[in-house]
Amino acid sequence: MKHKSVLLKESIELLNIKEDGVYVDATLGFGGHSLEILKRNNKGFLFAFDQDSEAIKYSTERLKDYPNFKIIKNNFVNMKECLLNENVTKVDGILFDIGVSSMQLDEDYRGFSYHNDGKLDMRMDTDSTFSAYDVVNSYDYNELVRVLRDYGEEKYASSIARNIVRDREIKPIETNLFWNK
Repeated sequence: MKHKSVLLKESIELLNIKEDGVYVDATLGFGGHSLEILKRNNKGFLFAFDQDSEAIKYSTERLKDYPNFKIIKNNFVNMKECLLNENVTKVDGILFDIGVSSMQLDEDYRGFSYHNDGKLDMRMDTDSTFSAYDVVNSYDYNELVRVLRDYGEEKYASSIARNIVRDREIKPIETNLFWNK
């Protein structure tokens, strides 16, 4: 898998890594940033967070030559609690590379693509049982409007929610490109 980490050089430089520091990669992804942190942090430790089992599997293999890291399968929103569980109360730096990865967008079955049809899924954590399918097909109109407006910053949230409710009365919405069919 070919993946290029965003702003890798700049991020690592600005992180100002100490060789014995404790660092957190809040969004492990495919491990590009974590790898560069580990190369410079040979006496310290890295905690890396991700929800995506596929990314964790790939990054575990990519980082296998470094013994001084731990991948935590969790959302970074729970970082403080997870680090406290590891007896970590202070870190030297935290890196966030926020967004959806190219793999998530490129793989049709993940349901994030705007170009390729796939099952309506959109789960960052593929082990979770709750997906975009559940949101689209079970949330009432007002809840759909709130989600689209507050999380998607969608100015047409009301119209989109109205169309979702109308269309799912005919049949469940099952794919990410439902309206393109």
